[in-house]
Amino acid sequence: MSNEINKYTQGQQFTQAPSDDVIDLRELLAVIWQGKWLIIAITAVFAIGSVIFAIMQPNTYKSEALLAPASEEQSGGLSALAGQFGGLASMAGINLGGGGVDKTQMAIEVIKSRQFASQFIRKHNILPDLMAVEKWNVNDSTLVYDDELYDIGKNEWVRVVKAPYKPEPSLQEAYKEFIKVISVNSAKDTGMVTVSVEHLSPVIAQQWVAWLIEDINSVMKERDVAEANRSREFLNKQIALTNVADIRSILYKLIEEQAKTIMFAEVRDEYVFKTIDPALIPEEKAGPKRALICVLGTLLGGMFAVMIVLMRHFVRKED
Repeated sequence: MSNEINKYTQGQQFTQAPSDDVIDLRELLAVIWQGKWLIIAITAVFAIGSVIFAIMQPNTYKSEALLAPASEEQSGGLSALAGQFGGLASMAGINLGGGGVDKTQMAIEVIKSRQFASQFIRKHNILPDLMAVEKWNVNDSTLVYDDELYDIGKNEWVRVVKAPYKPEPSLQEAYKEFIKVISVNSAKDTGMVTVSVEHLSPVIAQQWVAWLIEDINSVMKERDVAEANRSREFLNKQIALTNVADIRSILYKLIEEQAKTIMFAEVRDEYVFKTIDPALIPEEKAGPKRALICVLGTLLGGMFAVMIVLMRHFVRKED
């Protein structure tokens, strides 16, 4: 019995023995308190630096427009044909389709695509305004360009870059900047689409939003018209090759639907998106959030200072 008690007592002493790996919370607080002046000094430096950084950041302005998907009058005809003659058309090797393509979502993805962005940048010649603007003068509404990037007097790029890059930014470089300043979002509950642009100049932000809406309507219209024309040519050839009355009837109806598509495209400027609330020149800045920058900078400085104090203490302790 006495042997069992001795073993139990030794086990208790072993489990309660202090370990070198255990960190004492009171010790940490004492170390932090001893280094409080160093922590205050480092935090103050970070706070002042973040304030200076926040003040130096130029204001940015955001302009946005609210859009509604345009009604798809021509889609109903094809859906009706698919339900009425779908089986017969399949036997003839013709696919009428059943589910219509979501043109709204397609248009959103087109806006975000590299091809559309490249065409947009070239068409409106916005490369200097996209990649070389340094600030915007509120008093006279003029832009100031970075002299190390772009010479506004000679209208040429002067930036110094390494190969394979050139002084004039490529469209791939421009796309990376373009996708940062534009935003296209669709509300799941209402289906409404918001297009916004953020820029140093409120005038440019509003102008680009208007151009984006105009160009995407034009691009989607041209795509549908070109596709409808190709479909009509194909269907006319198929009519000449078949003598089956039912198949010819289907083909004629399909040609009629393609003609409707072209007609709707020609009479509607707002082909994919209808403007509900147009973009305005913003009067209030959208960024930067200077107060948030200062708070985060101060917190980062405080954490960094505490880490330095603790690391210094444990390094000395090991020595």
